[in-house]
Amino acid sequence: MNPPHSAANTTTSRWLSKSAVNGALVLATVYMLLPLAWLVTAATKDTGGLLAGDAFSFEDFGLGANLSALAAYGDGVYFRWYLNSLLYAGGGAVVSSLISVAAGYAFDKYRFGGKEKLFGVVLLGVLVPTTALALPMYLLASEVGIVNTYWAVLVPVLVHPFGVYLARVFSAGYIPDEALEAARIDGAGELRAFWSIGLRMIMPGFVTVFLFQFTAIWNNFFLPLVMLSDQKLFPLSLGLYAWNSNAHGEPEFYPLVVTGSLLAVVPLVVAFVSLQRHWKAGLTAGSVK
Repeated sequence: MNPPHSAANTTTSRWLSKSAVNGALVLATVYMLLPLAWLVTAATKDTGGLLAGDAFSFEDFGLGANLSALAAYGDGVYFRWYLNSLLYAGGGAVVSSLISVAAGYAFDKYRFGGKEKLFGVVLLGVLVPTTALALPMYLLASEVGIVNTYWAVLVPVLVHPFGVYLARVFSAGYIPDEALEAARIDGAGELRAFWSIGLRMIMPGFVTVFLFQFTAIWNNFFLPLVMLSDQKLFPLSLGLYAWNSNAHGEPEFYPLVVTGSLLAVVPLVVAFVSLQRHWKAGLTAGSVK
């Protein structure tokens, strides 16, 4: 029989361990939210307030003036960039996720010659940094004649090797072979079986791939920098970079850059919050598999 002080020591040890974990989580949360808090308060300041180091001050808290300046500058070019980013990230992520899920489904459910070798080539694509591919893609786009067009940014992001890898893992974990066999017995073709059964079952994986790709395209900078020269085609990342470069000589750009950066975070937050249920389920399934 354990002595009473041993049980008390065990309880104290557990309480201390729990407090240490919770303390570490609180510190990590504060560390991650601090830049966002700075961005929210800094977006309410004018040029003088930002240069004076009063970004964390809550005095004169209001976004109205900066939002008006943001909408008025360049005939509202910022919101043109915003729509461009939504097109690049939203449309590109949806199509890329469909391609990745279809490819991962095929790698998992079908047998064909050289399958594993071809999948190895896909995995090699994960190891190659996108910055190393920017120049070759620019040369290819130049040959095709799509440089300085929307297609120059959209087409390269449709291929997502890491998404194919994730989709294969999700397909193995979510889609039982028996369900596909039952569909084939009922007369469904391969495309119908994938679209009506496979895609529905693998939807958490689709959402996970979509969120990864949406975030990557939304934050994409180097590819648009190489491909685009027309400011009307810029995404937010490239447009804000151009403004920030001008801010060194014209400080009035600082409030525009900060306020524009705050608005640029909104779609990412909305996407993760609205799809987090599927995203968590997808990550759990992937980790178990």
